Amino acid sequence: MKCENLEVWKRACNVSVEIYKYLSNCKDYGFKDQVTRSSLSIASNIAEGMERTSDKDTMKFLDIARASSAELITQIYIGIEIGYIEKDSGLKWIKETEIIAKMISSLIKSIKTKKPMTNDQYLMTKDQRLTTKPCSKKPISVQLLKA
Repeated sequence: MKCENLEVWKRACNVSVEIYKYLSNCKDYGFKDQVTRSSLSIASNIAEGMERTSDKDTMKFLDIARASSAELITQIYIGIEIGYIEKDSGLKWIKETEIIAKMISSLIKSIKTKKPMTNDQYLMTKDQRLTTKPCSKKPISVQLLKA
């Protein structure tokens, strides 16, 4: 399955784009570089994993993407605390990144069990499936589900 067809990849790309744009004027280049790299790593590792020919390799890259999600969440929390990221924006990205991490976990599980899942079934609750808008081919702004 091509990564472009995966909702989780689209959502990861959207988060990365938003973070890049938000931090474009940040003068702390070390912080900016670390946060943008971890956000970029999520979508990139999903893409690389989906192009691998073995399930073992695919799951390895998906696991790296999931770990990058945890890294990004940590960096966003720190960015909020030091005043680089507005709380509302940061919490929105954290919530979306947590959803992405769950979607990646479900994708890994489906590969392990060889149980195919549809594009919108990656560990989303029934309420989340009902409130998530379908993606277009063009990346859209990250839209978070109400808690």
